[in-house]
Amino acid sequence: MKIRIFAALLAALMLFSACGKSETITTPDGETKYLITAKNPLIWDDIPDPDVIRVDDAYYMVSTTMYFMPGCPVMRSYDLVHWEIVCYVYDTLSETDPKYNLVGEENAYAKGQWATSIRYHDGKFYVLFCSLDLGKTFIFTTSDIESGEWERTELNRVFYDASLFFDDDGRVYVIQGIGDVTVTELLPDCSGVKPGGVDQKILNSGIVDGLSGAEGSHFYKIGDYYYLLMISYATATPGVARCELCYRSKTLLGEYEGKTVLCDSMGYYGSGVAQGGIVDTPEGDWYALLFQDHGGVGRVPCLQPVEWTNGWPMIGENGKAVSEISVYSSEKEWQESSFMGDDEFDSGEDKLSLLWEWNHNPDNENWSLTERPGYFRITTAKTARDIFHARNTLTHRTEGPSCTAEVKLDYSGLNPGDHAGIAAFQSYCGEVGVYIDDGGAAHAYFGNIKRGQELYLSKDEEISGGEIYLKIEYRFSDVADDGSITTSDQARFYYSLDGENWEKIGKSFTMSYDLDLFTGYRTALFCYSTEQAGGCADFDWFRVTKG
Repeated sequence: MKIRIFAALLAALMLFSACGKSETITTPDGETKYLITAKNPLIWDDIPDPDVIRVDDAYYMVSTTMYFMPGCPVMRSYDLVHWEIVCYVYDTLSETDPKYNLVGEENAYAKGQWATSIRYHDGKFYVLFCSLDLGKTFIFTTSDIESGEWERTELNRVFYDASLFFDDDGRVYVIQGIGDVTVTELLPDCSGVKPGGVDQKILNSGIVDGLSGAEGSHFYKIGDYYYLLMISYATATPGVARCELCYRSKTLLGEYEGKTVLCDSMGYYGSGVAQGGIVDTPEGDWYALLFQDHGGVGRVPCLQPVEWTNGWPMIGENGKAVSEISVYSSEKEWQESSFMGDDEFDSGEDKLSLLWEWNHNPDNENWSLTERPGYFRITTAKTARDIFHARNTLTHRTEGPSCTAEVKLDYSGLNPGDHAGIAAFQSYCGEVGVYIDDGGAAHAYFGNIKRGQELYLSKDEEISGGEIYLKIEYRFSDVADDGSITTSDQARFYYSLDGENWEKIGKSFTMSYDLDLFTGYRTALFCYSTEQAGGCADFDWFRVTKG
């Protein structure tokens, strides 16, 4: 871990202009930092429910991935605006539960890991989240967040959208709830609920404008106050769908007062910027890392300044969320972080890039990067009627405002009834790929399917040769510089037999964020058999471009 210890008097070494921050500062170890400007959305990917901490000069963020495996990505930054995934907290939530293995009609869509809390205490990192369908709260701990092993504890109690909190006296609590907020004391090592410990309601979120449905707890002690930040989906601000609330008290169990600290949508469909954590910098600045629902791409993170006003952490500027944000960085210019990346599938081992996640648990006996070196192979081990029931579907985030995903597919190993290709994957799914008819002929096809319904083939064309190139172009809704809004999310699908001459196939496809899956659109590499198991698809490479 990159660690630089900042002296307590760092602020005295900083150079400020008469108007505020200077263009550069020099840290005690002689490093020059530059004042740079980043834009929101900070990362135009589906990164919902963010929580963030700082340990020395490194920031760590966690997010919700629900039914995707491995789950709960840990992302690292040294300036709050340049981020990379460094690990996942777990490989699977349950290896035996039928839901996570897509057995029969069982599935974990919109289930699994929910909003996560990350904390650092006495040399250890702690990650806490609940799984409603499993009826448990999970706590993972490690002393090495980037390369260490995570120890897992399961509590047979659901702490909903909870915040883990270590008080100054060493006692540890979980703060959670919707509307009514409760605090529950844990054992000092977080191995369970403390017998006879604190376990009670501390407030109702309705003390702020009557908004009693708030959730998504983020709890802190800063100075003389205990602070609780929550998101409210019913707001008192016309035209804004959600806002960020704050509650404070001078005692943990004492009387809380509340205040709205941000209620603004940056001009995007009234979709408020809210829910997330706050964090300070070594330079003494404060920021909030929140998310915004952003159409089909999902929930995108937005960084906002925090100004302490009369002891309240007021987010944004003058009550408005900002589209540009200034931070100090060792980089001279901001480069937007991307969680997409090319893959040639030539690592030489059965280990995938951190940019990939499986749809549900993988069947590790039936995928490989080494069985045919230089290819990602999926072999079907059971029949499945559609992509939503298929094992070993591999997913990759999409990015706004636009991006393109391409693959080269060898379909010569497919059998009659098999489908393979790439998909714009959400509850309403668009597939472009190859299927084999009962006579053994191959067809390039575009199909769309709503989960629970039949695949509809809007177009198919007979092909030969064993190889095909497939492409999806994504165009997501956006707010232009003049404030106008692109009104829909569209995907277009293409195939090519030579990699140069592309044929658009099927009709335009409208994407939407559907709570049936509760995740943004991803590009999915798939292979499934509808008649007999044993077919295989070989993906030679995967390539993405943004814009």
